[in-house]
Formats: sequence, structure tokens, C-alpha cells
Amino acid sequence: MGLAVAELLGTLGYGVVVNGRDGDAVADAVTRIGGGAVGFPGSPADPTVADALVDTCVAEFGSIDALVNCAGTAEPPGSSILNVTSAQFRDLLDAHLLTAFETCRAAAPRMVAQGGGAIVNTSSFAFLGDYGGTGYPAGKGGVNGLTLAVAAELREHGVRANVVCPGARTRLSTGDDYEQHIEALHRRGLLDDVSRQGALDAAPPEYVAPTYAYLVSDRARDVTGQIFIAAGNFVGRFDRPTPTFLAYRGHVDEPPWTVDELAGFVGAA
Repeated sequence: MGLAVAELLGTLGYGVVVNGRDGDAVADAVTRIGGGAVGFPGSPADPTVADALVDTCVAEFGSIDALVNCAGTAEPPGSSILNVTSAQFRDLLDAHLLTAFETCRAAAPRMVAQGGGAIVNTSSFAFLGDYGGTGYPAGKGGVNGLTLAVAAELREHGVRANVVCPGARTRLSTGDDYEQHIEALHRRGLLDDVSRQGALDAAPPEYVAPTYAYLVSDRARDVTGQIFIAAGNFVGRFDRPTPTFLAYRGHVDEPPWTVDELAGFVGAA
């Protein structure tokens, strides 16, 4: 998906710095994009790599107008809270959350100094927990929270930040292991029929890329702090979570709720 986004931005006239942990893949991407695209391999979860990425963009193109994070790695086969190791969990957080944090940390001051910019981070439907796993949903949920906080903090500086939860056929969503995982989730009742079908018959990444291109463009100048869905030709938006009123009791002249009282209105909700 990251390659599809980079290719589309290149055709739209953006100067593109491509990053990835695999140097050969980065070189191939630069060749495909053309138009003066620049490659910089390495993991942006490393703060020195994130800083160098931003420095390279400014040196090559004079500014950093957009940051797109489109990183992800699969959970170990069969991974769950019952068997994941601490090291595996940290690796997953590095790939999903730390890459977004470090690049945002590196890019945000430059964008503020130049008077604007756009950040688009990549999350996943998996943050809802429906697809199981541990570090993947936790990392993607962290990306959502990070992005909303960045959007709120930088709005006054003209810097926008949004999230895309994409659905597309990629290396992570093909193959026998992936299909068996989806079927197992469906049998266990974690995925409904529509979600199962969408996971097994996803559109190519080119159908996701335009949403990213829109969000970094001037046409989205008033769009910030939102979590979008882009899956094939379906585009949606998650409503911002708001609390549902269950009960209220003033603390000045009322005692705390008892466990029995909480069970009465929480359990009935």
C-alpha cells in the first residue's frame, strides 16, 4: 500500500522520499516512481533514521509538506495473549506505533516552522480487536490515539493529522496462512460474514491510495483529527468515540456508587 501511495503522489507531482527496512525494495520503489524520487532505507522506529528521513526531504525538495506512514508487519502465526512473548510484542509496537511516533516527532517541528503540513498515519480495522492478535491491534490503536492528539495540538499551527484504516490485498493479506487465520476467526464468531468476505477478497492497493492523496492535498485543508476507512471503493469514517450516559451522582453530598448499584445499571446497559 505504501508503494501504491508513493507512486500516485509521484504522478501528481509530489517529490517523494521512499522509506522501508529492505534496501532492495526501496531501490525498486524509487525506480518505479521515477520523477526524482529518493530512497532512504532503514527503520524509522530508530529516531536517527526518522530525523534523517525528514532532513533528506527538506534537502532534496526544500520543505516537508506531507508525511505518510504506511508501515505494518504481521503477528507471528497463531499469536494471541496466550502465547505471545514480550520481545514479539515490542517488535510489533516498534513496527506500527514507534515508526509513526518518531516520524511525527521529526516532521512536526519543521511543518510548524514552515506554517503548515499534512500527516496521514495508517491504522487498521484490527484496532477493534476483531482480528485477534496483540501487538498489531495495540499498535494500531496507539496510532489512532497519537494521531488525534497530534491533530488537536497542531491545528493552531496549520498542520493537519488524520488516520486511514485501509483494506487492500498485500503481502500480509494473501497466502494460505492468512486465509486459514481469517476462516478460523469467522468460525469463532469474531468476524461476521461481510468482514470475512472483505478480508478474503480485498481490492488492489491502488484503490486505497487516492484517499491518502486527498488527505495530503490542499482540498483537505479543513480535514483533521479524523479516522477514515478506505477499502476498495468503500470510503467511510469512524465516529469520534463519545461516552454514553449511564448514571450520575454528585460527589459533594452523595456517597460513591456501591458494587450492587453499579451492577444494576452497568449490567443492564
